[in-house]
Amino acid sequence: MNQTLLIELLTEELPPKALAKLGAAFASGIVNGLKSRDFLEEDSAATVHATPRRLAVSITKVRATSPDKSIREKVLPVSVALDKDGNPSAPLAKKLAALGFPDLTVADLERAQDGKAESFFYTYTAPGSQLLAGAQAALEESVAKLPIPKVMSYQRPDGSTVQFVRPAHSLIALHGADVLPLTLLGLTASNVTEGHRFLTAPGARNVTVANADAYAAVLAEQGKVVPGVEARKEKIRASLLEKAGADQVLMPESLLDEVTALVEWPVVYECRFEEEFLAVPQECLILTMQTNQKYFALTDAAGKLRSRFLIVSNIETGTPDAIIGGNERVVRPRLSDAKFFFEQDKKKTLESRLPLLKNVVYHNKLGTQAERSERVTALAGAIAGKLGADVALTERAARLSKADLLTDMVGEFPELQGIMGTYYARHDGEHEDVALAASEHYQPRFAGDALPATATGTAVALADKLETLVGIWAIGLAPTGDKDPFALRRHALGVLRMLIEKRLPLSISGLLADAARQFASVAGFKDPTADVAAFMLDRLRGILRERGFTPNEIEAVVAQNPDRLDDIVQRLEAVQAFAALPESASLAGANKRITNILKKNEEALAQTGGAGINAALLQDAAEKSLHAAIVRVQPEVDAAFAKGDFAGTLKTLAQLRDDVDAFFNDVMVMAEDVALRNNRLALLSSLHGMMNRVADISKLAA
Repeated sequence: MNQTLLIELLTEELPPKALAKLGAAFASGIVNGLKSRDFLEEDSAATVHATPRRLAVSITKVRATSPDKSIREKVLPVSVALDKDGNPSAPLAKKLAALGFPDLTVADLERAQDGKAESFFYTYTAPGSQLLAGAQAALEESVAKLPIPKVMSYQRPDGSTVQFVRPAHSLIALHGADVLPLTLLGLTASNVTEGHRFLTAPGARNVTVANADAYAAVLAEQGKVVPGVEARKEKIRASLLEKAGADQVLMPESLLDEVTALVEWPVVYECRFEEEFLAVPQECLILTMQTNQKYFALTDAAGKLRSRFLIVSNIETGTPDAIIGGNERVVRPRLSDAKFFFEQDKKKTLESRLPLLKNVVYHNKLGTQAERSERVTALAGAIAGKLGADVALTERAARLSKADLLTDMVGEFPELQGIMGTYYARHDGEHEDVALAASEHYQPRFAGDALPATATGTAVALADKLETLVGIWAIGLAPTGDKDPFALRRHALGVLRMLIEKRLPLSISGLLADAARQFASVAGFKDPTADVAAFMLDRLRGILRERGFTPNEIEAVVAQNPDRLDDIVQRLEAVQAFAALPESASLAGANKRITNILKKNEEALAQTGGAGINAALLQDAAEKSLHAAIVRVQPEVDAAFAKGDFAGTLKTLAQLRDDVDAFFNDVMVMAEDVALRNNRLALLSSLHGMMNRVADISKLAA
């Protein structure tokens, strides 16, 4: 009979940061174990339950007995099973006995081809197994594979020693209303668990689950526990929004996940702190509340921090004054520390801190932060000059960009580097672009993050990332596999996004060369720019895939090793439009053929010295027609390309399809006459150059 299966393991408090993974792994391990043993239906559904004190899973439509199976067992090759006279051999009798079929005869076996030889087979029906055995095996397999951060050993009441992430107290295993007597960690399953540690009376803490389907409801009603991870998380989210009223709640998913793993019965309370703390940059206050206290900050509709905040408690009470007061007392010293750091930091200008960068090692092979700052400053100035930005302002911004690393606030909260630089630069009276660049030069910090808004910030951001890429790569610390300790992939993606999305008219090779020049005084520096450029092109493919372009479309553009990316999206959109034309497949195929012909005859073409096409040597009608078409279409292609109309450039090529097809049908390119052959190669070379101005359309050929 198909019924819901519930398995719950009750423990001491589990590590909150690992709870989500533990819960998911516990559930998936059991589900996979039962599925592999054929106890689940196609539409069986699993629900993950995980709280600070329990791992559980409920699975619908679980069979009490797995289906009977028809098994075709290979017995022995015929040559072994029969002796030279064709009678059953001793090995056959031994094999049948080992399989549990000692009474079978040769007549009961199937004789069939088995590769190049014949073998005997026996088909029989194996009865299904009971759920108890299948669930026991699935549970043991699941627990053995749990991603446990650290195993602990503890002693059971009976004196036995077991190992698990935390001491385990009880086990539930229910198939419908029936208890499955599974065993694990010295426990035997029952239908009894414990409710909330504080919200249930000591004598009424045990909760009996009469039926697997009633687990979540009974635990919530009698035990004051919301067992479902997602259900608990959504209850917290809804309660936070309700308590916030007209204010906005800052609730990053990572904080929600962590708080969800800390409570079994979430209740949201409102707390407050003194208004005077709002004079401190709100990023500092928000970070200390979220990181140190797991509190949820509130802002008004304009994003300005409020002096009230929300906490998620594991206790529900009608008189929460003690809980609220306790949390307000706890947060006050944290906010006081932030205020103290801010006031102390403002007593010294960012510029006055610069000499201290000489005492901070950036990397033992690349020098100090002061030396790095000089490299970034020079590179940022060079980039600003190419962008037409204020060079002096950019160099000032770059020089001050790392000064906030030496402040007390950033020392306490490294996540605030750059953000505090902006506040302190404004306090020092620096130009607004210099202040903004302190934080903007870290952008984009992650996928989807905003790009620098100012030209100054953009130049410094490019310089900072390029200096890191070239410097770290040069000392042999390029990313390998999953290892990328210096986040070079992120830096490369940041550079590419700025070049593409801001349509910056900058050469990648030029930027890398400028970056490499800054390391001229570094001993043993080996220029890695070729490798870094290839690395960036690989990252470029990923960016373009995320924008929805196909691999063939991307290769059509990237295969040309573009050195500027300000128009790459427009080129790809043009390739996309060209690929939709009915003529595109034929032209792409022809272009691929031309590419191969020219590649094989590079030496012959080189010997002609680029003499071009001699119209007098054109003999066949098809080659004359193709030449005339090229002459006719070339001005249109040039005009469209000059305007940046890449789609128009490629669409113009559609006119050539019939002439190109006729040429390859009627003309022998590799003629015996050398002059004639070279002239035809020159014709194809001219066509090839015109066809591939926007992209290598041969890459579109299947």
